[in-house]
Amino acid sequence: MEIKFKRLVDIAIAPTKHYSSDAGFDLYAAEDVEIFAGETKLVTTGLAFELPVGYELQVRPRSGVSLDSPLKVILGTVDAGYRGEVGIIVYNSQQVEYASMPRLISPILKGDNDFNITKGIVKSISIHKGDKIAQAIIQKLPNIELIESDELNAGDRGLNGFGSTGV
Repeated sequence: MEIKFKRLVDIAIAPTKHYSSDAGFDLYAAEDVEIFAGETKLVTTGLAFELPVGYELQVRPRSGVSLDSPLKVILGTVDAGYRGEVGIIVYNSQQVEYASMPRLISPILKGDNDFNITKGIVKSISIHKGDKIAQAIIQKLPNIELIESDELNAGDRGLNGFGSTGV
């Protein structure tokens, strides 16, 4: 299957796979962004996609970024009809520092990302143009019709919700 994408800015990097068997295509930052502790920002990719009807593009975290840094990519969905720039919502999960709090010491990052974290007190993380920060997964969607009903089948769980299967 072929899916078209368009570079919206010259510096945008085409999505890549390191191995042909990889599920996702790496997505790269198209801008420099500084994200302070506790802050959420949108990081642009400089890319737009033409998905066929019946498909979605999921923006997901890269495991290495999630494991090796306090950056957390928020799951996002790009619908088939959308032709604008794909952005990546990124949250800096470090605690906001107050004068009465102990200082946070920076983690040591591994891998092919350079998030410019300096040793000592961590206040922000810098994402640079060209950093791999998320991955795109393209999925076929089932054709579903929702039907309103006055009654629902009891099911195996009934009304048992959060935590009902144990901790």
